[in-house]
Amino acid sequence: MIAYLKGNMIQKSSNQVVLDIGGVGYCVWIPLSTYLKLGDLNEIVELFIYTHVTDNSLSLYGFSSKDEREIFLKLISISGIGPKLSLNILSGIEASDLEDAIKRSDVARISLIPGIGKKTALRIALELQEKLEEKEKMLEVKGSQEKE
Repeated sequence: MIAYLKGNMIQKSSNQVVLDIGGVGYCVWIPLSTYLKLGDLNEIVELFIYTHVTDNSLSLYGFSSKDEREIFLKLISISGIGPKLSLNILSGIEASDLEDAIKRSDVARISLIPGIGKKTALRIALELQEKLEEKEKMLEVKGSQEKE
């Protein structure tokens, strides 16, 4: 599984980039939030990758931060939400803003994202709220152990 790529960006658009790494061009799907953080063509780019494999394809999804990739992984764990929709969600809202909306159960904010209806927004809020709470508890435990 590919988890990280660093290479020369030879093509870019609002939803994908091509990185030249050792003479091989990797096409990577990206959210708009990552696109906005990219530099110019022919610059070295680092992306955190999720590799999605199906029976007939292998797709790479890239993110500018580990946190962005983490929320993407949480989104695709929800039944009915695949990588393309998750990318669309992260193109419509920053990862940190999405986490805040989920923590507050702000279904109205989540449903403002293009392609996300009220039912899907509610499902995202309900299912991810638990996962985000678990993450916070783990961070608290880790922080208290480091202090000891």
